[in-house]
Amino acid sequence: MRFVGVPENENGEMGVSLGSKNNYRRMDSEHSEDFDEAVNHLHQVERRRRIRKYVLACAVFASLTNVLLGYDVGVMSGAIIFIQEDLKTTEVQEEVLVGILSIISLLGSLIGGKTSDLIGRKWTMALAALVFQTGMAIMAIAPSFQILMVGRLIAGVGIGFGVMISPVYIAEISPSSARGFLTSIPEISINVGILLGYVSNYAFSGLSLHINWRIMLAVGILPSVFIWFALFIIPESPRWLVMQNRVEEAKSVLLKTNENEAEVEERLAEIQLAAGIGNAEEKAVWLQLLSPSPPLRRMLITGFGMQCFEMITGIDATVYYSPEIFQAAGIESNSKILAATVAVGVTKTAFIPVATFLIDKIGRKPLLYVGTIGMTICLFSLGLSLALLGNGQFKIALVILSVCGNVAFFSVGMGPVCWVLISEIYPLRFRAQASALASVGNRVCSGIVSMSFLSISQKITFGGTFIIFSALSALSVLFVHAHVPETKGKSLEQIELLFQDQPEWQVSEMEMGDTEHLVQ
Repeated sequence: MRFVGVPENENGEMGVSLGSKNNYRRMDSEHSEDFDEAVNHLHQVERRRRIRKYVLACAVFASLTNVLLGYDVGVMSGAIIFIQEDLKTTEVQEEVLVGILSIISLLGSLIGGKTSDLIGRKWTMALAALVFQTGMAIMAIAPSFQILMVGRLIAGVGIGFGVMISPVYIAEISPSSARGFLTSIPEISINVGILLGYVSNYAFSGLSLHINWRIMLAVGILPSVFIWFALFIIPESPRWLVMQNRVEEAKSVLLKTNENEAEVEERLAEIQLAAGIGNAEEKAVWLQLLSPSPPLRRMLITGFGMQCFEMITGIDATVYYSPEIFQAAGIESNSKILAATVAVGVTKTAFIPVATFLIDKIGRKPLLYVGTIGMTICLFSLGLSLALLGNGQFKIALVILSVCGNVAFFSVGMGPVCWVLISEIYPLRFRAQASALASVGNRVCSGIVSMSFLSISQKITFGGTFIIFSALSALSVLFVHAHVPETKGKSLEQIELLFQDQPEWQVSEMEMGDTEHLVQ
């Protein structure tokens, strides 16, 4: 008898198919593979999350050196009022005391480029903290203007080290997808430092004249103390390690800072190629910077020009001398003036996250357009307000609004994007020293503005000075259009290729329509 559906074997015997059992085995195998894939996916997600936190922590700790500059800028704007009364300084001495830090910090920036190539990015930050601590301690106990200047000079060298090295270090440890965000953190730190300086002025202004400004300055030592703790957390730059032929150490750092393990070997090979390992016949770095090839010349023009425009548009005059500007607008009491400066610091800091979160989404160039155009309008408004309006509440309100608007647009564009650009446009062999050269332009322009602002304003009024700043800001818009490429989403090695030939990005990669899209 045969059973329907039950097959017979070749001997005529009935047999039961094992197909269903095989199906069960196949299904078990598929479930096992799906489970393994899910576990692997969760592992990758967790690894990416851990790496992002680690890289962010490294960037934040490295940016503490920029808090030093910000705090100095903020605290000196208020402390100088009390220093002038206590030490009986002249207006010229006041300008020199404020502006000399920018000039002397260029020495730190120049030395810092070579130093960071010799001892590493990480230990250059430590040196910056030590030098700054020494200078601020001398200033806090200075019995005379001369000793105060000695401390100021030493602190300036430390700031020059810090300002140059932190964006370079952060760019070299950051993955391409988040480099813009991470390298804008130093600008956040500068603004946090400025705000802390303003708050310190306001908080200690009620103490006795001989004590208040000394405490204001001494508090600035605290951020540099945290830098020493940071050294136990942050790794050395993998690109610097490659330059020292410490390739295995560099690979270890890349594994800690890159989300995709498969790309580490590829990234390491790119860095080795960019570093020119094994090519001993190349000219010394400084000789090549002094007689650059056309691509390198374009990079130097972009970096140096952006750093100069950042300062000659008057941001340091607005921040350092905001008490004098508000006094010229008609505010009389010191407490109200210092309260107004706190509002400026809060505004400047509050707008930094706009650039931080948009820089890797919409790019560098749209933010520069919005920032420079907005600054031009606010500086022109500030100049007209101070020059044409009579004293009164409307003038005071418009001046405060224009100053806050100017620092807000600076925080969206020029402030963070300048430092992002100089940290990423130069080839690895030139990065530290070319960045130092660009920082020199920044510090020299800052010093010139800081040391001449009051004298020029006496000749042509505060209003006339800010109208000149607005004209320079308008020129910066044209410079951005002509010389700045869009570097969003590109690796540091890919960015080099943008400058190899005549830059097509000048006409095709970024148009003003992108800025209209941003505004919308």
